[in-house]
Amino acid sequence: MGRAVNTHGFKTLLRWHWISSALCLVGMLLFAVTGFTLNHAADIEAQPVLTRWQATLPAPVLAAVQAARPAQAGGGAPVPAPLRQWVAESHGLRLAAGLAPEWSAEELYVALPRPGGDAWLRVDLGSGETEFEDSDRGLLALLNDLHKGRHTGAVWRAFLDVFAAGCLVFCITGLLILHRHASQRALTWPLTAAGFVLPALLVLLFIH
Repeated sequence: MGRAVNTHGFKTLLRWHWISSALCLVGMLLFAVTGFTLNHAADIEAQPVLTRWQATLPAPVLAAVQAARPAQAGGGAPVPAPLRQWVAESHGLRLAAGLAPEWSAEELYVALPRPGGDAWLRVDLGSGETEFEDSDRGLLALLNDLHKGRHTGAVWRAFLDVFAAGCLVFCITGLLILHRHASQRALTWPLTAAGFVLPALLVLLFIH
């Protein structure tokens, strides 16, 4: 009876191990590749693609922006709807309805960071002169930023948490499977110990 329970438990362990490994496979490959590219970021050159434009707001749109300016600089008023509509229709730039810009007495500034790139929009509240710049650093920068969770939003950060939990399940079940087979494989524990000792030695000897 005990042997049957033990066999059932081991099968359950194997099931958790292969399911977690399957779920984490693509993510682990992505993180392994981007771990290498992040470690060699200075050696991998990327030329960002810049997009710029300048324009002057129509008088009605400028009036709406001026009217929306908070009484105190730094207030949290969102981007006015007329401005969002104008940049979308005139330049194909989509701004989220709840996006909070930086207000000052002279200008409205909208930061638009994203994984793999950056952008900003500036509106002079006196003249209506509007500037936009977008910097696209390419696919590799996008993957690196996904690795770091940089400017990715709450959904991607939640995915990273779930992915980390899946990796823990994969590693812990793998360790338990190693324990099960250790008596038949003499190198199991020496190799496992080496996986801990080697990084620890590198930290102690070479990182100060």
